[in-house]
Amino acid sequence: MMSNQMLTLEVVVVEVVVVVVAVVVEVVVVVVVVVVVIVVVVVEVVVVVVVVVVVVVVVVVVVVVEVVVVVVVVAAAVAAVVVVVVVVVVVVVVVVVVVVVVVVVVVVVVVVVV
Repeated sequence: MMSNQMLTLEVVVVEVVVVVVAVVVEVVVVVVVVVVVIVVVVVEVVVVVVVVVVVVVVVVVVVVVEVVVVVVVVAAAVAAVVVVVVVVVVVVVVVVVVVVVVVVVVVVVVVVVV
């Protein structure tokens, strides 16, 4: 009778050990799954942040380059207008000087001849 009780006790101990091992394995599996999920989420967040930062930097660089190009084009246009105005003023001054010289020469010729 005693051996049946010992055998039953041994079976119960083995069953308890099997249940404890199964619970420990389940806990380890759950912890590993949770850690993997956390790592995947962190990696996805980092990738999204990097992509957003790269896109923002590219947009800012493109906008700055466009603004610089517009400023250079406007400056070139203003410089061209200034050059045209200076050339026109010089031509007008030269024409006025030539007309004055011609008038003076004509007046001198008329005075000398008369």
